Amino acid sequence: MSIAEHIRDVEERIAGAAFRAGRNPREISLIAVTKTVPPDRIREAYDAGVRLFGENRVQEFATKAQALADLKGTEWHMIGHLQSNKARAATELFHAVDSVDSLRLLERLNNVAKELGKRIPVLIEINIGGEQAKSGVGPDSSEFERMLAASPSCEHLQIHGLMTVPPYNDDPEQSRPYFRRMGALRDEISSRKLPAVQLVTLSMGMSHDFEVAIEEGSTCVRVGTAIFGVRPKAGT
Repeated sequence: MSIAEHIRDVEERIAGAAFRAGRNPREISLIAVTKTVPPDRIREAYDAGVRLFGENRVQEFATKAQALADLKGTEWHMIGHLQSNKARAATELFHAVDSVDSLRLLERLNNVAKELGKRIPVLIEINIGGEQAKSGVGPDSSEFERMLAASPSCEHLQIHGLMTVPPYNDDPEQSRPYFRRMGALRDEISSRKLPAVQLVTLSMGMSHDFEVAIEEGSTCVRVGTAIFGVRPKAGT
């Protein structure tokens, strides 16, 4: 199958999951994850109608950005772990940062955006499974509460949602409790009506589990393998 055919298949699966959940498929955004994907294959996805793309590493995207600068109407999202010392480069390169995982990073991005005269949409990354090897703040952590409390002072950021990567399991049904908890967390935070926090986006679900994520309320799925195939291993 071509990349265009893979995209149509993913879009059909998104629609099917949405209908099963009684939702409108138009409520759900598709981000094509382009980690290790060369520019020519990214162009194929663009030609097939994709406009939202996600990259995991600042340095990798910096090498692609110029080659893809002519793709009009695209949005590039930083979806991988971002170190504070790369906040400036990320703010210059990306339209949005979907993986803010600390108060320090939140404040650093705000300061850089202010200097650059920008207002950057961001998502707070939640480590919903409490995995030590993964980034993100705990859903019940004091760090998360401090980030929410600091939101009004971050005038150059638009905090509009949450992102998560649950513990991996070959069976997507094993992800359902984590996705369900994320939906409940989003609803609980939204009910507080906190200033400068509008949790309209719930980014969860990848190639192997995005249908379950949609059934549990995801508004944005991040799909790489199901579009571009298995990524090559490092050094190959």
